[in-house]
Amino acid sequence: MIAWTIYITFAGAVALLFLPRVLSRWVALATAAGGFAVSLAAFFNAVDVGTFKTIVRVPWVPILGMEYHLAVDGISLTLALVTSLTAVSAVLFSWDVEHRQNEFFFWLLLVVGGSYGVFLSADLFLLFVFYELVIVPKYFLIAIWGSTNKEYGAMKLTLYSFFGGALVFIGIIAAYVTAGSLNLHDLAEFPFTPQFQSWAFPVLFIGFAVLAGIWPLHTWAPTGHVAAPTAGSMLLAGIIMKLGSYGGLRVAMNLFPQGFQMWSGYIAVFAVIGILYAAAVALRQRDLKFVIGYSSVSHMGFVLLGLATANVLGVSGAVLQMFSHGVIAALLFAVAGRMIYRRTHTRDLDALSSMNLSRALPFAAFSFVIASAASMGIPGFSGFAAEITILIGAWKIYPIAVWITGAGMVLVAAFTLRALKRTFFDAVENVKSVTSVTSLDWETFEPITLAEKLGAGLLMFATLAVGLYPKLLLDRIVPAVEAMRFLTK
Repeated sequence: MIAWTIYITFAGAVALLFLPRVLSRWVALATAAGGFAVSLAAFFNAVDVGTFKTIVRVPWVPILGMEYHLAVDGISLTLALVTSLTAVSAVLFSWDVEHRQNEFFFWLLLVVGGSYGVFLSADLFLLFVFYELVIVPKYFLIAIWGSTNKEYGAMKLTLYSFFGGALVFIGIIAAYVTAGSLNLHDLAEFPFTPQFQSWAFPVLFIGFAVLAGIWPLHTWAPTGHVAAPTAGSMLLAGIIMKLGSYGGLRVAMNLFPQGFQMWSGYIAVFAVIGILYAAAVALRQRDLKFVIGYSSVSHMGFVLLGLATANVLGVSGAVLQMFSHGVIAALLFAVAGRMIYRRTHTRDLDALSSMNLSRALPFAAFSFVIASAASMGIPGFSGFAAEITILIGAWKIYPIAVWITGAGMVLVAAFTLRALKRTFFDAVENVKSVTSVTSLDWETFEPITLAEKLGAGLLMFATLAVGLYPKLLLDRIVPAVEAMRFLTK
């Protein structure tokens, strides 16, 4: 059943090319909602979540051993669910897109459909095809509908993606030539030599980690987030960055466990540097979207740290963080890009501080408070459940990294509270001193629309539900993680 997320999404994308413009947003919403309904039903009806179980398998290019092979386990179900959640919210926050509306939703649904494909592929080449399929639509989403330095942001993101994809392709070819198979089940059982794994693992893992925002190959992320339209930022942070971390887990780590053991310490080092560095840079930003962009890089560092632990707790926490960060980052970008920027035409914290937005846009303030609390890891939200699981897992292997990461968490709280205060709760004593852009009468701001409230409400409900009852996801994630080959204990 979960395979229908792919078919429904691509069918909706193709339909948008032929239907009249007046129907485009409704078709996009129906398509995204259909994918959400299927992923939700599959999530709750799944039985054997610990096995990467085949659901579709037909020959594709028999002479090369390529198959259209889809499989699912608890990890795939979790990431398909966050993909569908983000997709529905992204459509709702794009409800009033006027410029080339059919094309906009066409590209958006291609990104979503390709992401479903990555999370469900059990053939290595099929996974790569879906992985690369996401690159083109995200380029057009940013280059056509973006804002700040959109051409530069789109091209930088695309070049980094192609660089990472080239490394992934090299790793895939090496694995295929050595093992003679593209089936992930077969490759996971193949005895690759330690010498081969020692170089194949870093090539494959780094190729995927580029899209996950690993330091120092992270610079595309803040630039891309800022340049992208609201839905583009939501998809980048909520879904696309997870493609990289998922690929590193499902492919590089599981296929080359000995290579992973050789390099896991370096991954932990880069993860901790990424957490600290991105948080420190975010603290100095004056553009609200740049703050959130660097925040995403910092939080993805927790995912990489969890993966580096190679134990059930740490890796399960990493997958939980993929879900959590997807929801939280999508909500933050939705508030910053759609609720605030579209009405004030600025993201400058100094300018926003003079607008008394907590009174002008109370729902936006409420949503941002919830998203900020979740981002800081306040108990009761999904961010806390994910990060505490990662840190407990990391303490067993890298206790020093946990101490250092604590400083990063302080920085995360600092830049999040700074952004929250400056945006919504700053008391401006001398209004005459602010720039002209802040002279707007807040009473003239367009009220938050129903579509925006529904999109934000869905994301807020998700982070609260998982934060209050993380067992809901962990019951599906943990058995799938326990089946991985690379675990040390």
